[in-house]
Amino acid sequence: MNLKVTLEEKLLNAMRNNEVIERNTIRMVLTSIKLAEVERGKSLEDNEIISILQKEIKMRKETILEAEKGNRTDIIQTTQEEIRVLENYLPKQMGVDEIRVIIAKIIADLNAIDIKDMGKIMKVAVPEIAGKASNDLISQTVREMLTEKK
Repeated sequence: MNLKVTLEEKLLNAMRNNEVIERNTIRMVLTSIKLAEVERGKSLEDNEIISILQKEIKMRKETILEAEKGNRTDIIQTTQEEIRVLENYLPKQMGVDEIRVIIAKIIADLNAIDIKDMGKIMKVAVPEIAGKASNDLISQTVREMLTEKK
C-alpha cells in the first residue's frame, strides 16, 4: 500500500479517536507531501515520502535542541511525541553496525582511501541505505571509517 494512502487513513483514524498530536502531526506531513507534489507536478514515490518524513523528524530534533536552551519542557514533550508518531511510518532503522558493513563494502568496491573519496561513497551509500538511516548518520559513519583507514 502507498505510504501516502496509509498516512491519510491514519489521519482519519486519529480524527475519529480524537488523538490530537497524531492528527496534527500527520496533517503537517501530508501538507509537506502535497507541497512537494505540486512542486514536482506528480505524485511522490514512497522513498520520496520517507525522505520527507526524515526531514520532518530532523526539524523536530532541532526544535528540541532550541527548546532545551530555553528550558521549554512543554515544547520538548510535544515535539518528542510528534517524532514518535513520524517514526511509525519509517522503515525499520539500521543500526550503526549494519551501516558500517554496507559502507565497508562500498569503500572496498570503489577503492576509496581517504576523505577526498567521501562524495563518491555517499553517492552510492545514500540510495542504498535510503530511508533506513538518516543521511547525517550515513555521512558521519563514512567520515569515521575513512579517517580510521589512515
